[in-house]
Amino acid sequence: MESNDDVALSDEEPVTAQKVLQSLQEVWLNEKFCPELLQHQSDLVDCMLDQIQQMEENLRKLKKNDFRVVIHRMELDRIRYIVTDYLRIRLNKIENFVIHVLEQESSRNIEDAYLSPPELKFAREYITLLEEHLRLVALRHMPTNIQDFDKAKVAVTPNLSSHVFLRAKQNITGVVIEGDNENREEEVDLDENSQHIMQYKSVANYLKAGAVQLI
Repeated sequence: MESNDDVALSDEEPVTAQKVLQSLQEVWLNEKFCPELLQHQSDLVDCMLDQIQQMEENLRKLKKNDFRVVIHRMELDRIRYIVTDYLRIRLNKIENFVIHVLEQESSRNIEDAYLSPPELKFAREYITLLEEHLRLVALRHMPTNIQDFDKAKVAVTPNLSSHVFLRAKQNITGVVIEGDNENREEEVDLDENSQHIMQYKSVANYLKAGAVQLI
């Protein structure tokens, strides 16, 4: 069940609920297929949760034998899945790359933060518990000179050289493709709506700027 009401994201102009869902689907797929953690989209999530609540209220107004209930309930379940899977993927990335993520986040200001406040709290608590666990089960049993928890040595970083499948949302010129030891770099142009497979690091900035969509 879709709402026809307009909703607002932060200080932006109001947009339709369908547009919010479309945007959320895009950021979900980007997060799902991107090897690194992308900037959080809490405004979209909060807005969609409000819409879910409104849709549930509308459902309760329908008669139980109304055939539309089943259809709308399926749509609600689909939207819930997108929201929860998006958040789950982000938490998995935070756990996997927590040292790297926190190091990167420390160099950003609030406006450019990649972690939402709850995610930042989770990351800090997670690394604290991880360090305490390692000290309890391993470090305290080792020689004194190697009992320090060296975050740099245990940090896991995302593989930016992994390949992604993408669609260009606009014409893009001069995408730099790195060559191997025998081949030099080359530049390619991406036509709008064209689809490609290439290394993530070649298109990372275009993804973050909204010029490409991972699929």
